[in-house]
Amino acid sequence: MKHVSSLSLLLLLAGTVAAQTLTNAGAQLTVGAGATLYVSGSLDNQTASTLTNAGTVHVTGDLTNTGALTSPGTLVFAGAANQTFTPGTATVDNLTVSNTGAAGSNILSVPTNLTVGGQLLLTQGMVRTSATSAITLADGATLSGEAVGRYVQGNLSVVDNNGSGLQDFGNGLILDRTSLGIVVVTRTAGLQTAGLSYGVNAANTSLQGIDRIWNVVTATQPAGPLAITLQWLPDDDNGLADFSNAQGWYSASGPTAWVPAGSSAPATQDATTLVRSLTFTAPATGQSLGYLTISNTANPLPVSLLSFTAERRGPAAVLRWATASELRNNRFEVEAGTDGLSFRAIGTVRGAGTTTQRHEYAFTDANLSRYGAPVVYYRLRQVDEDGSVHLSEVRPVAYSVPAAYSVQAYPNPFGSSLVVRVAGTVGGPATFVLHDAVGREVVRRQRTLPSGAHDVTLAELDNLPKGLYVLTVQTPSGRRTLKLERE
Repeated sequence: MKHVSSLSLLLLLAGTVAAQTLTNAGAQLTVGAGATLYVSGSLDNQTASTLTNAGTVHVTGDLTNTGALTSPGTLVFAGAANQTFTPGTATVDNLTVSNTGAAGSNILSVPTNLTVGGQLLLTQGMVRTSATSAITLADGATLSGEAVGRYVQGNLSVVDNNGSGLQDFGNGLILDRTSLGIVVVTRTAGLQTAGLSYGVNAANTSLQGIDRIWNVVTATQPAGPLAITLQWLPDDDNGLADFSNAQGWYSASGPTAWVPAGSSAPATQDATTLVRSLTFTAPATGQSLGYLTISNTANPLPVSLLSFTAERRGPAAVLRWATASELRNNRFEVEAGTDGLSFRAIGTVRGAGTTTQRHEYAFTDANLSRYGAPVVYYRLRQVDEDGSVHLSEVRPVAYSVPAAYSVQAYPNPFGSSLVVRVAGTVGGPATFVLHDAVGREVVRRQRTLPSGAHDVTLAELDNLPKGLYVLTVQTPSGRRTLKLERE
């Protein structure tokens, strides 16, 4: 077991003449409280090795841990070029980043998940996670020192286990966390990746938000809408120059389908720190408040389609959809098919052009039986004014195909009355028309029939002369004709 004291630190510094790698290959290395281990180069704590730091470990190169690393003290990354901290299963209380390299060469990369239990302090340089990893600040841990050119890029999660009142989570989000239980706020920033660190309008990807997205997950469903304050640095403006009409956005399902949150308002900016802020009201959706971000009114983010449903209503299918906003939307073409792959247009609904207001639409397909299939599939083809096309998801409607549709009449020849049996029809209006041999309409009857089989009696036919007649029956299932004789 090796123990680093203040005296051994002086000897190490005196013998340091060039960058090197300190390798712990199977030993137990302990840095006591008040002591500092200074590594002019990289530190490699290998498998089956133990590094315990109750003091300070100061590294100018990379730190790679595949063994056991426990640090109730402080890890300091103070290189003059990019560094990497691969934590493995490390337990870290305090992490300080003080990289003196030039912009772009002063980044501490953290490629795998890391939890900080005490303080993450930035004095110089940047911290960057991968797109799939995160730095998590445990309950009670703090983040200090973020500023222009010095902040955490990638995923930064903050956990808050309890409390009430207005809470600044330290990663640019402030909300009243009363009665929300455990709250986890994950900020994804600075990765310059659409749908990950910034939102885009699916209909026009040149319209985008700032390069920061927050995901808020609460253990208890909020009782109602919440006032949210989001803060960001000019580093993440993402090319947006005017925040005099800043707009908050939220999404319950993921950072792709955005809905406006509150009205647009001017963002404020602190004259000293240059931090920008916007406060808006976000609706509560389930147990997860959802994803939040900022753009401006010139860059609307939501996809046109907010919801799309299709359901059976008797013999018909009723389609409903809503848009959160629209950009040069000319029309919706309603399409149907029986295999979910091939579709044909069955109707058109005009769009609202360009609007930031919610719009609701509906379309009824009146006769499901005409498809002759147990399931009918629907989709929307949204067409922009420039001819661009965007397809919705497919929605199925189940329909029980009735028995073969048939019409019979008896007796034939008939006398003073005629019984017409209609079988295999869906419920709905039915028309019975009798024409004579030269095509003149002599009898017309209207009935409303239930589904299945049903008998309809046509009475008071005594005044009809003897001869040939044609009976036409029209129902929601189709048209049938019969040749009859009056005796």
